[in-house]
Amino acid sequence: MSSTANGDDKPSNFPSVVELNVGGVFYTTSLKTLTSDADSLLGQLFTNKGSKPVPRDSKGKYFIDRDGVLFRYVLDFLRNQKLLLPENFHERDRLRREAEYFILPAMVECIPTLSTMQVSSKAVEMNKQTYGPRGYITVAYRGTFAFGRDGLADVKFRKLTRLLVCGKVGICREVFGDTLNESRDPDRCNDDRYTARFFLKHNFLEQAFDCLQEAGFHCVGAAGSGTSCSGISNEPPKPGQDSEENRWNHFNEFVFCRP
Repeated sequence: MSSTANGDDKPSNFPSVVELNVGGVFYTTSLKTLTSDADSLLGQLFTNKGSKPVPRDSKGKYFIDRDGVLFRYVLDFLRNQKLLLPENFHERDRLRREAEYFILPAMVECIPTLSTMQVSSKAVEMNKQTYGPRGYITVAYRGTFAFGRDGLADVKFRKLTRLLVCGKVGICREVFGDTLNESRDPDRCNDDRYTARFFLKHNFLEQAFDCLQEAGFHCVGAAGSGTSCSGISNEPPKPGQDSEENRWNHFNEFVFCRP
């Protein structure tokens, strides 16, 4: 395809591969990428909507007088229709202005403002001051289902032998207080260590959840094993457990996080 030397290109004369000079930074991209959003400024410049010719630099590249470094994110958004920024990216306000200049409202919505980030950071700090340090706690139990006479469930339908607690010692003590049993944990002096030896003095799962909720935790994950009801194990049942209960043994874990 041909183009005029002075840069007054007809829209139909744009090549399929376009060389750009954006604020002194060179880019090579496809015309399809530049025009993927027809309503954007780039879409207007490089299609029939363009009211003015795109100027060229001394080497014949199409010149755009904007921030050349940040333009890479504009191109990336046009290619993928989503915005991925580095974790330590600190120029969100500048990038937002670039997105507004290029008339990309969908990209603008993907960029959090500095005030939004400050509010989020302040919320995390207030959460620390209200509830305590961040951390994770895992509550687990092995249980079965108890059956009464003639197959009727009794008042202890869900039988939990023990509620296990795993996490940072200091946080576990803060959350569960006097209900935490540390008898199986030999080292009780260091609150900064982690342990998987704690369990609760009660077997009420909802009581444990209430303690976690009151301490600012929320559940972020759970996993459990299925029951063994497909068949009765060849092993004799434990004392106090009949063969029917043995079929319904299962194990569950709940992971809680305080942000």
